[in-house]
Amino acid sequence: MKSNVYTRTGDAGTTSLVGGTRVAKDCARLEAYGTIDEANSWLGLLEASQHIPAQAHATLTAAMNRMFDIGCALATEAESKWQPAPFPDSAVAALEADIDELDSTLPRHNRFVLPGGHPDAARANIARTVVRRAERRIASLAAQGVAVDPALCRYVNRLSDYLFVLSRAINHCNGVEDKFWESL
Repeated sequence: MKSNVYTRTGDAGTTSLVGGTRVAKDCARLEAYGTIDEANSWLGLLEASQHIPAQAHATLTAAMNRMFDIGCALATEAESKWQPAPFPDSAVAALEADIDELDSTLPRHNRFVLPGGHPDAARANIARTVVRRAERRIASLAAQGVAVDPALCRYVNRLSDYLFVLSRAINHCNGVEDKFWESL
């Protein structure tokens, strides 16, 4: 019995968008939603940790679900009969509230923070940079004339902000001091 996991349709370097058009696996659209998928995997790794602030589990779980929504939106052609729902502005507002709540627990500073400290803080920074890359890939896609929901772009931008604050919060709740940039 053949598994449902593989179809063999992508063996020649193409895949189907939602709508049916076959495209090369290195096209801008796939780069965008593939990077969203990569970022989502980092979110999953963070969420699995017992060393993150308790409230971060719910925020990261919500973010992982939103990232699937974003990937789906990016994979869907404008001509497709099926269209995803517009990305909700409320998701951006909820993420901003989570950033504000988490940030209010952290010591103030006016210096650049280096990635690192606790291993999960380092992972949060890796996730942050992958989310930033996804944001650039989405901007490239939009520059090619693909319609991209602005709320989706705001969410991805805000998620990287959240991950920066989360990295600091992970250090803080684990008794690890932030490391600050010093010009050498």
